[in-house]
Amino acid sequence: MKDESGRIAGIDFGTVRIGIALSNPSRTIASPYENYTRRGPEHDTRRFVRLVDEEDVVLFVVGLPVHLSGEESQKSVEARQFGSWLGEVTGVPVEFFDERFTSSEAEQHLLEAQMTKKRRKRRLDMLAAQIMLTAYLQSTEQSRRSPGPLDD
Repeated sequence: MKDESGRIAGIDFGTVRIGIALSNPSRTIASPYENYTRRGPEHDTRRFVRLVDEEDVVLFVVGLPVHLSGEESQKSVEARQFGSWLGEVTGVPVEFFDERFTSSEAEQHLLEAQMTKKRRKRRLDMLAAQIMLTAYLQSTEQSRRSPGPLDD
């Protein structure tokens, strides 16, 4: 995160839906942006290239689902593959960040807001992306290097 201007997009990767959150230009606040329903490589490429152009995105942070032990899961492999693809098609750097508990935390917030199941489903992924991006923005360079076990 050397360049200090431009927005960071947080990505909650899913095979069907992708939650997107954006930082403000000064990178102090993360806000939910959208849930994008995947429609195939061509549509997905156009959507993310447009996102970069319209929102001045200079970095993608893709949530990395890891086990409590810090070990990567099959979903981690898929998230890394997606991140690699995202960097290739947009030309924007991609970092990965531990996303443990973001979906459950997002679900809890939505339950507390007493939203219907349908409304919670529409907002869950982008809220999870916002929670992950907020943690990324608040983290130190040291903690971004590698997600470790929780008992350290």
